Amino acid sequence: MAPPVADVVVVATPAGLAEQAASRFVEAATKALADFGTFRVALSSGTTPQGLYARLAAEPFRSRVDWERVQVFWGDERCVPPDHADSNYRLAHELLLSRVPVRPENVYRMRGEAIDPDLAAAEYAGELQTAFGLKRGERPRFDLILLGMGADGHTASLFPHSPALREVTRLAVAVYVEAVKGYRITLTLPVLNSAASVFFLVSGGDKAERLRAVLGGKPSHAAPASMVRPERGTLHWIVDRAAATGLADTKSSPLPPRGEGNPGRG
Repeated sequence: MAPPVADVVVVATPAGLAEQAASRFVEAATKALADFGTFRVALSSGTTPQGLYARLAAEPFRSRVDWERVQVFWGDERCVPPDHADSNYRLAHELLLSRVPVRPENVYRMRGEAIDPDLAAAEYAGELQTAFGLKRGERPRFDLILLGMGADGHTASLFPHSPALREVTRLAVAVYVEAVKGYRITLTLPVLNSAASVFFLVSGGDKAERLRAVLGGKPSHAAPASMVRPERGTLHWIVDRAAATGLADTKSSPLPPRGEGNPGRG
């Protein structure tokens, strides 16, 4: 089997990144709605997707998505209440979800405010099983998962050398992040790698060195973003010029092959 290929698109500015990502988001939504009647997307954390959310909530992109048939999930969440300044749900709600006609019952947030993070992760896995109609041992196949990458190579809340990187059965887990002295809930690599499409949004010169290593090297626990290789899906990196400093090829990058997985949408 030929190695999977990561499509790498470089834009000049963070604003251009948001515009490019919004256009591709609409394309993914349109395809999924035509094929399946629903569009299942997992949103990203961090500051980079803020521009994307703002663009999607404004015209012309807002009217190009049938939001009533969109199901919204999250790739990870900080263990804080949903109205907390650090909440990933709060960010997406304020910038996007409160501004488009998405159905409340189609919004599946992680309960970051739960006293027991492990229980909250297990409950979210249960919500995924119900929403996707999964049988035991099956994985959800998202139409799109949005991800970012930290300067240390982490993505979602999968940090370098985290035990969560070895998870092969659970759909969501709680992780303790030493750098912030707190817990987070995150989807696991098997879920990320079962997606039909993954978009990495990367902005800033502080990411440049790690981005070169991720795109040019093999999967490594030292850089969890390098381990995201959709088994039967597509991988797209949308990066601004500052993050792309030193990239030799700005159109596509061949990736080492990985094993095959569950291709079903669920």
